[in-house]
Amino acid sequence: MKRQKEFLRIICPNGHLGFAPTKEESFQAGVETRPDYYCCDSGSDDIGPTPLGSDVSVSPRQWQKHDLELMLLAARKQNVPMIIGSAGDTGTNSRVDMYLEILREIAAEHKLRPFRTAYFYSEVDKNCLKRKMEAGKVIEGLDGRQPLAPAELEATERIVAVAGVHPFIKALETGADVIIGGRSSDAAIFAAAAIHEGFPEAESYYLGKVLECASFCAEPYGGKESLIGTITAEDVKVTAMHPNQRCTVASVAGHAMYERSNPFFEYFAGGALDMTNCRYEQFDEKTARITGAEFIPIPGKIKVKLEGAGKVGERYIGIAGIRDPYTIRNIDRVIDWAKAQAAERLNNKNYRLFYHIFGKNGVMSEMESVKEIKSHELGIVVEAVADSKEIAQEAAIIGIRQIFYARLPDVKGTAGSAAFILDEVLPASPAYRWTMNHTVEVDDPLELFKIHETVI
Repeated sequence: MKRQKEFLRIICPNGHLGFAPTKEESFQAGVETRPDYYCCDSGSDDIGPTPLGSDVSVSPRQWQKHDLELMLLAARKQNVPMIIGSAGDTGTNSRVDMYLEILREIAAEHKLRPFRTAYFYSEVDKNCLKRKMEAGKVIEGLDGRQPLAPAELEATERIVAVAGVHPFIKALETGADVIIGGRSSDAAIFAAAAIHEGFPEAESYYLGKVLECASFCAEPYGGKESLIGTITAEDVKVTAMHPNQRCTVASVAGHAMYERSNPFFEYFAGGALDMTNCRYEQFDEKTARITGAEFIPIPGKIKVKLEGAGKVGERYIGIAGIRDPYTIRNIDRVIDWAKAQAAERLNNKNYRLFYHIFGKNGVMSEMESVKEIKSHELGIVVEAVADSKEIAQEAAIIGIRQIFYARLPDVKGTAGSAAFILDEVLPASPAYRWTMNHTVEVDDPLELFKIHETVI
C-alpha cells in the first residue's frame, strides 16, 4: 500500500491485555497524543499449556473488560482503528467469542454508534493436520522437538495457529474499525497496522517487537503502563507515557534482544527481522530512537507456528511446612519415604507425585566453602496427578501426610519430626503439557485464518 502519512503513532496500553489491569493515568496521557491506532496483545504461551488445553482464561473477565473498555471508548471517540490479538490469553475460538460479547456489552452500556468489527479464529482441527501428514507433509518441530508424530497429534486436546500480519492487514483493507484476532504473533499486531499504512517491513516489525510488552522496554521497571511508538520511513521512536518512566538506549535495546536464542533475529512468516545493525540513540528525555533494522525475506513456503496442549490428568495439591532442623537436613529421605508409602498404597494405579521444595538451599554461609543448610523452615507443595480426581486426591493425601510419618534414624518417639501440615488437600486445575510447538507449511498465509465481519 502506498504510504499516505509521514509518520504513524500507535499506543500500546498493556503488554498482555487483562493479565493485570491497565494503569489509567499513563493510558490517558497516551490518549492525549491522539494515536492513529490502539493496539494490544492479549495472550502468551508463557502462561503454560493448561489454559489452552482447558479452554479458559487466566484472568478475571472484569479485568479484560476494563482494558477493552478503555481502548474501545478512546478509539471510537477518535474514530481510529483498534486491534487486539490472541484474545482472552490463548486466542481460542471461545475466547474470540468472549471478546466480541464484551464489546457488545460496552457498546450497549455507553450507547456507542455502530462500528464495523472483523474477527478471525485460530483453532486448527486435528483432522486438517492429519490429512497433511498422510499426504507426506512433515510438521517440523521447534526448539529441538521432533517432527509431529501421529501419537502426539492424537494426544493433543486443542491446537491454535499463530497468525502473522496477514489476517490483520486483510481486515484493515475491508475497513474494519475494530479487529479481534485469535492466537497471534505479538509483534504482528502492531506491524500489520504500519505495513497496511505503507511503512517499510523492517521498521514495522521492529515497531511491533518493541511495543508488544508496552512499558517493559522502559525504565525504571513498571508493568501495565502505556507506551507510544512512532514510525517513519527511516526510524522508530518509543516514548514512555508514565511520568516517572523513560525509554532509554539501554532499556529499549535490552528488551528488543531478550528471550531468543539469537538475540539479533526474530522470525516471521515470510522473513526475519535482522537487528544486527540497529542503532540506538536518546532522542529526548523520554524517547529512544532506533534505526538500521533490516527485514530479510525467506524464500519458499510460508510456515505457520502451531501450539497444542494435551491433558495429562486430574490434579490435587497439598502444602506442608517444616521447622525441625533434623528433618530439614534429611528432607530427601523424608520425601523418599512418602513416595514409597504412596507406591505401596496405590500399587498398580496410574498416578504421579511431585514435591516442590522451597527454601531447601537456604542461606549459605558467607564463606563459600561452607555448604551447610541455614534454612530454619521449608515449604513443600505436594502435587498429585492421576487419571481420576479420586486417585489424584488420595495420592496427594498420602504424599503429604507421610511427610509427618517419615521414619528417620535417631528419632526417638515423635519429638524430632515436627512438621506443620495443611492436611486438607486442595483440588487444582487439570494438568496439561505442551504437545505441539511446531510449524506447518501453508500455500496461503490466510489458509488457517478466515476473516469474519459483523457490526456492533
